[in-house]
Amino acid sequence: MNALSPTPSILETSEVDTADALAILQSALHGADDGELFLERSESEMLVFDDGRLKSATYDATEGFGLRVVAGEKAGYAHSSEISAAAIRRSADAAAHVREGYEGQAADAPRQTNTKLYGEDDPLAHPVFGDKAALLQEIDAFARARDPRIVQVSASIAGERRVVEILRADGRLLRDVRPLVRVNVSVTVERDGRRENGSSGAGGRNSFHTWVAPEHWQAQVDEALRQALVNLDAVACPAGEMDVVLGPGWNGVLLHEAVGHGLEGDFNRKGISAFSGRIGERVAAPGVTVIDDGTEPGRRGSLTIDDEGTPTERTVLIEDGVLVGYMHDRMSARLMGMAPTGNARRQSYAHMPMPRMTNTAMLGGGHSQAEMIASTRRGLYCANFGGGQVDITNGKFVFQCTEAYLIEDGRITAPVKGATLIGDGPTVLTKVQMIGDDFAYDPGIGVCGKSGQGVPVGVGQPSMKLGGLTVGGTAIG
Repeated sequence: MNALSPTPSILETSEVDTADALAILQSALHGADDGELFLERSESEMLVFDDGRLKSATYDATEGFGLRVVAGEKAGYAHSSEISAAAIRRSADAAAHVREGYEGQAADAPRQTNTKLYGEDDPLAHPVFGDKAALLQEIDAFARARDPRIVQVSASIAGERRVVEILRADGRLLRDVRPLVRVNVSVTVERDGRRENGSSGAGGRNSFHTWVAPEHWQAQVDEALRQALVNLDAVACPAGEMDVVLGPGWNGVLLHEAVGHGLEGDFNRKGISAFSGRIGERVAAPGVTVIDDGTEPGRRGSLTIDDEGTPTERTVLIEDGVLVGYMHDRMSARLMGMAPTGNARRQSYAHMPMPRMTNTAMLGGGHSQAEMIASTRRGLYCANFGGGQVDITNGKFVFQCTEAYLIEDGRITAPVKGATLIGDGPTVLTKVQMIGDDFAYDPGIGVCGKSGQGVPVGVGQPSMKLGGLTVGGTAIG
């Protein structure tokens, strides 16, 4: 929403006169380039069922504001959990010091939008607490009855309702109500003294209605069990350089880490990204197109407006292998002479916004996964990733495969464990040989960390074949 809402604002319910808050903000921003008053009120709840019992149940409610003043490349920021005229005034005085001796020109306000990418459902209200606890108990019982080798089940359900409001110097009050839910299942199986794990999770920006339907959570249980049983048969992974086929969906996390962070505006403005100054250059194989799209309805990384009030959009970053754009907040866009892309994000009112990804994905191609496997003499099929690390300055990464298989003479053979993929972002996309026709987003489980802030994100890709990637393994001999 980009207009004053008939619903009482956070300021009004805190007994702060909006006109007074606006006057304080306008005074603080006099002579500055940009800034805003960001207000937030959020509630979250999480229940964890583990070892046959409800292990924990947490509820958290927070509210507060942050006031930012931007002058050139500097930003002053002050925040408080007390929403009052006095606290806003003190914060304005502190943040405004950044513009002393500076005289700038106010940036144009964000464009308006009537788009709504999600409803204003309250995940904490329905189902009620007791029903959520009973659901977790039902998931536990269902999972244990699926296979006698299951020795441990863990299930969790988490919901959040976050209301954000952004007061701009032009008097507009932008409001966004953001629901977020997630359901997770993890199982441990044992055979002949060997134990292995499997897990599955899903969620998005909507109510729990979809995720608590029996057919949905039962499918999660079966997927977690399938992964665990595969791992029971896994052998040590050999190491070396080989072709790698990646499965669709969640494996887009490699793209997110190895390439996505390097395309965020602040890193490129400062010249510390491996992609700095390379607009118009070929950075990937022909056919590779990478986007960041915050407009996908209901997806975990989607936002109606970002945390500066700019509507999110579909931003093309790499087109047919050529770098064509970066992701920007208002500050990086202004300093680089580009347009904001709706990628300003912050963890909470206590944090300043910065350029961050929303839903980052590589678009599909024309090959089937079966073709990729059949064309590989010796290689690795990675169905699922776990954790990974990346160095933004050079793009070097290491990713762990949680489900992987050997490819031998064009066929998938033994499952392997201990497999890692090693490479660097600036070259990994140049190794793409085949792009699949099975594009998919992840099921809604991503959390991205940057500069100490965590935000929900989405990733996506089709199956993809990479030639000559370094695989780390644990096989001896």
